Amino acid sequence: MAEDVKDPRDVPWHPRRRHVLYGHEAAEARLLKACQSGKLHHAWLISGQRGIGKATLAYRFARYLAQPPGEQDFSSLAVSADSQTAHLLGAGAHPNIFVLERALDTKNKRLKTEIAVDDARQAIDFMNRTSATGGWRIVIVDPVDELNASSSNALLKMIEEPPERAIILMVCHQPGSLLRTIRSRSIRLPLQPLSFDNTLKVIGEVREGAGDAGMAAEMSHGSPGRALELLESKGAAAFADFKSRAKLSAAACAELGSRFGGRDSAADYAIFCDLLIGWVAERARDAGLAGQGAPLARAHDDVVYSIRQADALNLDRRQTVVDALLRVDEALKAS
Repeated sequence: MAEDVKDPRDVPWHPRRRHVLYGHEAAEARLLKACQSGKLHHAWLISGQRGIGKATLAYRFARYLAQPPGEQDFSSLAVSADSQTAHLLGAGAHPNIFVLERALDTKNKRLKTEIAVDDARQAIDFMNRTSATGGWRIVIVDPVDELNASSSNALLKMIEEPPERAIILMVCHQPGSLLRTIRSRSIRLPLQPLSFDNTLKVIGEVREGAGDAGMAAEMSHGSPGRALELLESKGAAAFADFKSRAKLSAAACAELGSRFGGRDSAADYAIFCDLLIGWVAERARDAGLAGQGAPLARAHDDVVYSIRQADALNLDRRQTVVDALLRVDEALKAS
């Protein structure tokens, strides 16, 4: 018997299981108003940076629409966590909701790199069926950025020829990368990053008692998803180690760089580099106010360039980190 492959996205705090949404009251009010008008558009593009609650809003709205006819309350999108609708959606088993996302590659035990056209065709077949309860048929695309050319065209066809009482909710990180025709046929619903306090609330609910929650919230710039990545990341731990060192010797640089030599260290390496670049930029600004920012500003540009070159040419991540840290240490001594 084939071994079951667990979907890495299926975590207890998955957006389909979240019943609280912070910081997006205006977007929720806009969706409620559209429902109340009786002329709900069939395609919505929920856009904004990663990790700020776009998918949570999409699932929240889907849960609201999937309630039995006549049970919607126009004062809020909230649906009781004890309702049958919530239980079905939380289990990924609601018959009127289809999630178009990257499929699992069961042979290689990992997610596929993009949303394939066959997956999009399954969404089209779902749309063409009769609703199990006579209500809305809802497709969530999470995220639409991961469609390839063929699946994008399949989605466009679905948007251009929607059946009655059907809606497509597209989670989107970078609207500019989408087909112009998809953008033009969809209503744009942009979301903004969360406040520091709201970011902390989300972290507190998902990771109760997280000791570094404040640091992660500050570094995430309003993205709870990013903050949670930071709390889980070895890259963030390495960066915290870097900041805690009073002196940065060549041996210390080598030890920090050695943490990014494994094949599975790419994500941690990217987080470490992002944090390092942001930290150097902040230090350069602070030093600039005192008229001493030139060395750090030049170091910032050098580090950004070297990391981009390393990514483009697939160079050794360990050596890239070592070189970047030595360059930063040189600039700090010169400031």
